[in-house]
Amino acid sequence: MSWFSLFPWRKKRRSALHVVHYTRSGCHLCDDAWTLLQRYQAEYGFRLEAVDVDRDAHLAAEYGDSVPVITFNGKVRFRGRVNEVLLKRLLDSGG
Repeated sequence: MSWFSLFPWRKKRRSALHVVHYTRSGCHLCDDAWTLLQRYQAEYGFRLEAVDVDRDAHLAAEYGDSVPVITFNGKVRFRGRVNEVLLKRLLDSGG
């Protein structure tokens, strides 16, 4: 039995998880996603990084109007809107 299972209110720390938020200036969905990610970062302890796609022509071409794009350890998990229920499930499962 895991120590965490004895205390269900205690969340597992995800310090090995690297979450990248691809964003651009003036994107309200990006702002919403960033606020949500910061809230869960405080709870789960994952590394969180913001990358402005407009600073890199390759990223701007790849993600275009799909921002925000959220990756977990390099794997795209969300495009456009971030679903909070799915985000929590991903974090609970380790990403």
